Amino acid sequence: MDTDEEYVERVRRICLALPGTWEKLSHGEPTFFIGKKVFAMCSINHHNDGHIAVTIPAAIGIQAMLIEKDPKKFYRPPYVGPAGWVGIELPKVSDRELTLHLQEAWRLIAPPKIQAAAAEAGQRPEKPPKKEPRSTGKAARQSQARRSTKSLEKR
Repeated sequence: MDTDEEYVERVRRICLALPGTWEKLSHGEPTFFIGKKVFAMCSINHHNDGHIAVTIPAAIGIQAMLIEKDPKKFYRPPYVGPAGWVGIELPKVSDRELTLHLQEAWRLIAPPKIQAAAAEAGQRPEKPPKKEPRSTGKAARQSQARRSTKSLEKR
């Protein structure tokens, strides 16, 4: 069984390999930034909640889909959960899947200039995100959730 530090090291190794990423402690946990924005926060039994996890932002509809699909692996974290972030239980996820989720979180948060510079340098993680639909209505959110779900399923 991995120790808490080994779980943090998995997240650190993946996050710091992404262009422009840096780390600092925030709220007592390792937190990963692109520019001045957070894209991943470790949550290692924070406030004795029992989760050994990383929390990341998710595209509209993805949080609910992931939690519904596997509630033992994904959860709605306190504080940032209402904003669409999702918690990923580190003992229950492979390195490959964790990498895909962290890359997607980076893409959601990284400013276009940084993404463009990374692409020019050949450092872009996999493929660029699709443009957001102009409408923020229910149909647009469902359509985006379907596209994101298909993208995750293909991986």
